[in-house]
Amino acid sequence: MALQKRGKYRYGDGQADIREEIARYSKANEYPAHHFADAVCRCGRTFRLLLDEDEGAAVRICAACSDEHPIGDSGDFLAEAELDECACPCGGERFEITVGVSLYEGSEDVRWLYLGCRCPNCGLVAVYGDWKNEFEGYQQLLARV
Repeated sequence: MALQKRGKYRYGDGQADIREEIARYSKANEYPAHHFADAVCRCGRTFRLLLDEDEGAAVRICAACSDEHPIGDSGDFLAEAELDECACPCGGERFEITVGVSLYEGSEDVRWLYLGCRCPNCGLVAVYGDWKNEFEGYQQLLARV
């Protein structure tokens, strides 16, 4: 399904809709994302999300097994991070998570990272965080999502 706008938010009914929202948001940010990865744990696809956008750090916590996974290169920045738990406007605290990246032109190096979420409770899809990221080799970064 394509995203549906209701009020100031967009809604979708599957994780693939997060990519569409990241693409829309990133184009408006002037660093379009063209490469994506979905967060997956061995036991599930829904997570709690802890985020510090200023430090460029995020951690996902599996809703099924409670394993914590730094997203991308976030592990390098956790010592300085002040992580806040994310919540949907509907009150939901579990999300499907997708990361998108924008690259420097003619390069495989990351320029900007976008962290998108979809709330399975209400279907709201949004970019919950974005920041400059200087990781060399986007495929390695996305493999850490």
